[in-house]
Amino acid sequence: MLLHIIARGKIGRSPEAELVERYMKRLQWPSKISELPDRGGTPPPALSPTVTVLLDERGKALASSDLAERLGRWRDEGRRECRFLIGAADGHSDEVRAGADLLLSFGPATWPHMMARAMLAEQLYRATSWLAGHPYHRQG
Repeated sequence: MLLHIIARGKIGRSPEAELVERYMKRLQWPSKISELPDRGGTPPPALSPTVTVLLDERGKALASSDLAERLGRWRDEGRRECRFLIGAADGHSDEVRAGADLLLSFGPATWPHMMARAMLAEQLYRATSWLAGHPYHRQG
């Protein structure tokens, strides 16, 4: 299953970009990052069947192991792509939010999109490591 981060805004050359790159390189699953302008632009076509996860402050905060279990289930169900959408400063429209399979929150704090991208990349690495039986994830 392709893990596809679709983010509004450019991350450029920054410490956050280095973190994103570090975790994306470690992923053993196919992965991709697409950047869209803050406003407008169209996400790349989805691989069907797909699952859409929006990072949203009103979403559900999941334990890392719960995210791993969902990814594993979606993969086992035959989903070809899992899209993670990170919005611009104003978040996602109600229409986009309504079409998502999961609203995911990294807690009640507001995070800059660059930090959200880095945290998501780390959580994807952690989840896929968990599913592979790798000791990176320590639940306890």
